[in-house]
Amino acid sequence: MPQKKDLLGDWWRKFPWWLVIVAIIGATVVLSMLTSEGYIETLDYLLQGVSVTIMISFAAYATALLIGLALALGRVSGNVFINNLATLYIEVARGIPLLVVIIYVHFVVGPIFGLNRNPIVSGILALSLGYGAYLAEVYRAGIESVERGQVEAARSLGMSYRTAMRSVVLPQAVRTVLPALGNDLIAMLKDSSLVSAIAVGELTKRGQIEAARTFDTFRTYNVVAVLYLALTLLSSLIVRALERSRRP
Repeated sequence: MPQKKDLLGDWWRKFPWWLVIVAIIGATVVLSMLTSEGYIETLDYLLQGVSVTIMISFAAYATALLIGLALALGRVSGNVFINNLATLYIEVARGIPLLVVIIYVHFVVGPIFGLNRNPIVSGILALSLGYGAYLAEVYRAGIESVERGQVEAARSLGMSYRTAMRSVVLPQAVRTVLPALGNDLIAMLKDSSLVSAIAVGELTKRGQIEAARTFDTFRTYNVVAVLYLALTLLSSLIVRALERSRRP
């Protein structure tokens, strides 16, 4: 039976002290904001952009998950045409900066296909297309980590390749790559700021507008940074909780 001293030492090493430090700094910054009339006005205005940031991030991420899964299945497919088509998309999409993808989708793809140039739709589509390529490689790594013998065993039991992939391989692959998928969600929250380039009124764009209106860049971008930090820390804690719940 572990001694009390050993348990205390183990708790001391594993306790998230970094989170305590962040909480203290955050509480200090938030307190200074709440005691300043100018900060409260800025916070009220910027909070309206937080909901747009969250909506764009989660909509784009959900779509990117589906795109990435389809591409990953294409990458591990034995069909030469499908395999090369998926590889081509992934290599091209990963080779172009995400900001360029956003601008290209909004100003080039939109007019070509007769879209109405809705910046929110363009932003979600561009983020989905860009992140889909990265998530495809995450999925592929998870799929290839599953032993081939499991697929062969499933096929020997009469399962089709599609059924074996859906019932045997993918559940294990997703469990393996869940931390990486969570990290990409946090990255998506931060990269959603890039859609400010096409005039989407999310957090960063509202910060730019507020800074131009008040000429107080220090106060405005302090609030922007704190709000992004709060979003990413909350997402990180949720992802870690999901990881722990999925462990056997």
